[in-house]
Amino acid sequence: MKSIYYFFISLRPHQWLKNILIFAGLVFAQKLFNISLFLKTVFAFFLFSFASGALYVLNDVKDYERDKLHPEKRKRPIANGLIKKEVAFILAILLLIFSLIFSYFLSSSFFLVLIFYILLSIFYTLYLKDIVILDVIIVSFGFLLRAWAGTVLINVSLSEWLFICTILLALFLALTKRKTEIEMLNEKAIFHRKVLKDYSHNFIDQMINVATASSLIAYSIYTVAPETINKFKTKNLIFTLPFVIYGIFRYLYLIYHRQFWENPDKAFIKDIPLLINVILWFICVILIIYKIR
Repeated sequence: MKSIYYFFISLRPHQWLKNILIFAGLVFAQKLFNISLFLKTVFAFFLFSFASGALYVLNDVKDYERDKLHPEKRKRPIANGLIKKEVAFILAILLLIFSLIFSYFLSSSFFLVLIFYILLSIFYTLYLKDIVILDVIIVSFGFLLRAWAGTVLINVSLSEWLFICTILLALFLALTKRKTEIEMLNEKAIFHRKVLKDYSHNFIDQMINVATASSLIAYSIYTVAPETINKFKTKNLIFTLPFVIYGIFRYLYLIYHRQFWENPDKAFIKDIPLLINVILWFICVILIIYKIR
């Protein structure tokens, strides 16, 4: 039983928050209150989470020796020896197979996107994560695949705006993650992630500035674009912009003031102001695009 518990921890359930992007297509297609599609998306969320979690485990098995030297990663069950590498590997493969089988019966299109995500993640782990700039772009594309999986699941097209806003925000998050790794590990950074030798402090800060500005501009234009207004029959989506501005700046504050250097991914669930802001943004979006009075 302990092995199962530590395996579950190795799936990094706090990272499953990223998979909420699967619901983006459902929300912005104005189908959130369609019970059958909602339940279908919930099921898809867990399948995607199991698959992505299994990939985290396989990555931990591969980086076992390196993670033992990392100040934070050495606390993970596999690096810490709480679960054997061989056991974790077998359970991860079985979970991947389970996720793929059920995703195929859920939706053949969703199954293909999940296959693409798995293959991309494997190539990233083996090769692409060591190529400067391309590494963060691939991470961003992984977020995009989550959103795409949600749209194909309910048979709606992936809008250009969802594509742009998702990949830019994901790029912002990926770059800030690199920032925290550089700051926390200092001169030891390249021993834990080889690509960090190609990211200087000034370079990463410049890229974060570009990603921040691009994300805010893209979302701002989206809220007032004619196609957005025509689709939702309202101009009020612009009123969600302050939440996006605050959310991005709050996250930058947390990163640059060291509160979440060790676990920036947990900022969205541990920082109360940021969490409240995200919830308020979501409520505001629902009230506006579903015209709830």
